[in-house]
Formats: sequence, structure tokens, C-alpha cells
Amino acid sequence: MSALVDVRRLVKEFPTAGKLFRRGAPFRAVDEVTFQVNAGETFGLVGESGCGKTTTGRCLLRLIEPTSGEIRINDLDVRALSGGDLRRARRHFQIVFQDPYSSLNPRMRVGQIVREPLIIHRIGTRDEQRARVASLFELVGLDPADAEKYPHQFSGGQRQRIGLARALALEPSLVICDEPVSALDVSVQAQVINLLLDLQRRLGLTYLFIAHDLRLVRQICDRVAVMYRGRIVELAPAERVFSAPQHPYTKALLSAIPKLAPGAKLERIPFDASLFKRVELREIEKDHFAAV
Repeated sequence: MSALVDVRRLVKEFPTAGKLFRRGAPFRAVDEVTFQVNAGETFGLVGESGCGKTTTGRCLLRLIEPTSGEIRINDLDVRALSGGDLRRARRHFQIVFQDPYSSLNPRMRVGQIVREPLIIHRIGTRDEQRARVASLFELVGLDPADAEKYPHQFSGGQRQRIGLARALALEPSLVICDEPVSALDVSVQAQVINLLLDLQRRLGLTYLFIAHDLRLVRQICDRVAVMYRGRIVELAPAERVFSAPQHPYTKALLSAIPKLAPGAKLERIPFDASLFKRVELREIEKDHFAAV
């Protein structure tokens, strides 16, 4: 496989307030993160809330500006792009947001929402755009006749399908899925995940899948990077991460997965955050890296 995404030593710092209106030391939300995502794979980025995984995903698309580091997608230097070049490049990488309720404009009909990227990029005539919207609705399992409705007339799962249709409108090669099912009912989550997997097979998509549901990540991801305090502490094929974790934080994180067997006890492995050190990843075995 070839690397579709190549991220090297990515850093994102946010300013903090100091005393007497002075600026304090910056908070480093993403700390020297390096990874590659191969074309056609599902790459999982996992960790507890606040570990920096969502910030990393948004830096890749420059929805927020990185402080330093290198980002290449489709061999484009994303950080070097500006203005029209960046807008044109964004045809190739899109995002599905976590909250299907706040990510859609409540004042726009859903057909307009899905059509908007085509208008911005001046793709097709009006009739061609409407036909494309109808085909996208069918692609994600919605009735094209519902395009005239507003977001509040749909369930959470249907809204996420609309968000996915919008993301696919420009035929991207990379889709960043930022906790795409965490806001949905459990009964709906499986439907959306199955849709994502089906679309990947049919369209040859590459996913960066950001999540904290470890059982889901194990099921759908090819490789997994575990983040803690803005750093990647372990990176390996998904099955290796779950069967033979190397970093103490990964072991502690996996120990929190609920046991499905009746009467099974949850044996938590504690992790002492005070012992965490900024250590570079090293290869433990082939394709398995850990900061130990």
C-alpha cells in the first residue's frame, strides 16, 4: 500500500492566560505526532477525551492551523496551501463530524446542504447538481424525495447519513470520521458503521477513524494509533494492539473495555500519569511501534 496521508512531527499549541492579563505558557494539545495512513485502509486514532485526537484530525484538514510540522495528503503539502489552492485541495479530503445535530445548518433544506459543496466548487449545471444530490441520497440509504426537508425532520442516524452524503459530494479519497457514531443510539450505530464499510468497499475510500469505543475500533480498523497527552504512545496493526499491547497506557486503556461474558469481572490495570515520559516511538517488532 502507498501512503495517502503522511504526517510528521505535527504540533498544535493553544495560548493560555497568565497572571495580570499576561499570556501564559502555551498548552500543547498535539505533541510531535507522526503517522502515515495507507490508501484504502481504515486507520484508527484512539485515546481518552482530551488526548488530542480530534485536534489532530482537524489540523490535517486545516480547520485549525497547526503550530508546526508537516502534513502531506495525496502528495500535496497541505500546510503550504492557501486561498484557492487550499479550497481546491479540500475536494480530496473531507470530514464527518461527531454531532449530527449541530453539524447541519437548521435553516437549510438538506438537499441544499448536500449540494452546497458542488456550488462552492462550481461543479456541474444546476440540473446536474440536483441529479448528483439525488444519487448521493440513494447512496447513503435515504429517499431523494426527502431532500426538501429540514434537518430537524430527521433522526440522528439519518442526519449522520446526510452529513456523510455531503462529505462524499466531491468524491474525496480521504474521509476523517470524528467519533461518527458516539452521539447516536446504540441501535443505530451498527447501521451507520455498516454503511461506512460498504461505502469504503464501493468507492475505495480511506478513513481516519477517530474514536474512543475500543471494541468498535478493533472491529473496523486496520491499524491503530493510541494517543495520550497529545502524543502517540503506540502504533500497530489493530489486532496486535489488542492482543499484545506494549505501552503501560495502552494496557490500562484496554483493561477498561467491558467484558461481555456473564459474570466476568473487569480487572482494571492502573496507569500512573506521573510516570509518563516523552519517549520517541521505537519498533518493538515488525510494524509495531511503542514509546517505551
